[in-house]
Amino acid sequence: MTTVTTTITAYTVLPIAPVVLAELRRLDDAGNVPVRVHDTEGGSPLRCCLRRAEPGAHLLLLSYAPLRRWADETGAHPGPYDEVGPVFVHACPADCPGPTSSGYPAAMHRGDRVLRAYDRNGHILRGVHVEPGPELADEVLAAMFSDPEVAVVHVRALGHGCFQHEVRRA
Repeated sequence: MTTVTTTITAYTVLPIAPVVLAELRRLDDAGNVPVRVHDTEGGSPLRCCLRRAEPGAHLLLLSYAPLRRWADETGAHPGPYDEVGPVFVHACPADCPGPTSSGYPAAMHRGDRVLRAYDRNGHILRGVHVEPGPELADEVLAAMFSDPEVAVVHVRALGHGCFQHEVRRA
C-alpha cells in the first residue's frame, strides 16, 4: 500500500489485497479457474504488486470485479456499474514482493489511462483521460478527491478498459 500526499489531498494506491488474491487464485470473480500464463518476454502489468512482470514469470490471468470487492467492504450497491475484467497476478504468493513505489505506480502506466471516480453507492461520477506519467495523474487525483462525493477512484487502461488499481483517500 502506497500513500501519497499532494498539496490538496492525500491518497492511497491499492493493489489487490492478499486475502482477495488468495480467493481469486482458486476461483475468480467470474466463477472460473484462473488461467496459467508463462510470460516469456515479461511486461505484463501485475495487479498484486503494481509492477511489470519479469521475463519468464509464472502468472495467473483471472477475472476480477474491483467495484464489487469495494462494495462488499463498504456496503455500496453498484448495480450495473459492477464490472468484471481480466487481470494478471503472480501465480505464487511467494513470488510477489508487493508494491515498492512511494507514489503513483508509473511502471504500470505505459499507455493512456482513464481515472474513474465513483460515489459512495458505487456509481460513476466521471472519468478523466490521463496520458502516461505520475504528474498528471497526481493532479487529476487531487482534483477528484477534492470533491466530497468521490468515494473511490479506479484507474483503467484506456485502450482495453482493464482495471489497473484502486485509489482511495488516505
